[in-house]
Amino acid sequence: MKEIFINDINGFKIGQTQNHEAATGCTVVICEKGAVCGVDVRGGSPITRDTESLNPVNNREKVHAVMLAGGSSFGLDATAGVMKYLEQRKIGRDVEVTVVPNVCAAILFDLKCGGHDVRPDEHMGYAACENAFAGQKWTSGNYGAGTGALVGGFRGKDKAMKGGIGSAALEHGALRVGAVVAVNCIGDIYDSRLGKIIAGARSDCGTYFADSESAILDSFGDSKDYFSGNTILGCIITNANLTKAQATKLAALGQNGIARAVRPAHTIYDGDTVFAMCTGELAATLDAAGILASKTVEYAIIDAIKNADTFGKFLAAKDFCPV
Repeated sequence: MKEIFINDINGFKIGQTQNHEAATGCTVVICEKGAVCGVDVRGGSPITRDTESLNPVNNREKVHAVMLAGGSSFGLDATAGVMKYLEQRKIGRDVEVTVVPNVCAAILFDLKCGGHDVRPDEHMGYAACENAFAGQKWTSGNYGAGTGALVGGFRGKDKAMKGGIGSAALEHGALRVGAVVAVNCIGDIYDSRLGKIIAGARSDCGTYFADSESAILDSFGDSKDYFSGNTILGCIITNANLTKAQATKLAALGQNGIARAVRPAHTIYDGDTVFAMCTGELAATLDAAGILASKTVEYAIIDAIKNADTFGKFLAAKDFCPV
């Protein structure tokens, strides 16, 4: 097993666009030929588009794009731009009079970082597709859907730190699996390779980590709504040949990576959603693909945090030295 670059996985184009000043953006993963796709939703506050069609009992065969965006519910508007761009390139289901792209999406809540009145829209979704087809190289940190992402928000935004978007990809023999993950969660980020928390809720004095799990336990009687929209969004991509049911399970296995890297994961305030897109080029077992999927999701989360930049009062991990 070795690390590769996310753009090394054939059959996919990935594009991002963002408004750095307003701290929001979107990320699109495109498969021109269509990919067998599954989804798994674990958080208690999800906002998604066209995910019911991915249920294995339903008739959707393939998906042409998955979009991840900021902007809370407003951010779903960006899918219109993805639809428009793909239709113009004749990518989608042929319905004789035109083609209809199958586009699924999920959004995260970033309205408390930057300008709340600027959200991903049709123009931003279209621009992300243009960047994908122009061969945009992947960049982690304050980009795409992770531009306005924060982590460790349980103790309030004044104690939160900067999140972001990251990627990771692994290869074992001919099997390739990668993940793109936008990290915007209530919990703290734990790096298993370092054996410590690297970002999360800060203490009152701001000089060390407060430990979000302990804070949530100590507040067990508090029913305050912590914006009900933090959320980790992920899209796993692979060359494995999996059925729709197996792709759904692969997305579920990818959630293991969130559980490894986020403490606590899948809270009622998060809308954690993971997609899995499969080109079907290689015969591979679900278990083998699942091992790589969970690792790439975990590593992509760490990649996002290590590459995030400080935005205003929201410190990035690279600028925070707890005592």
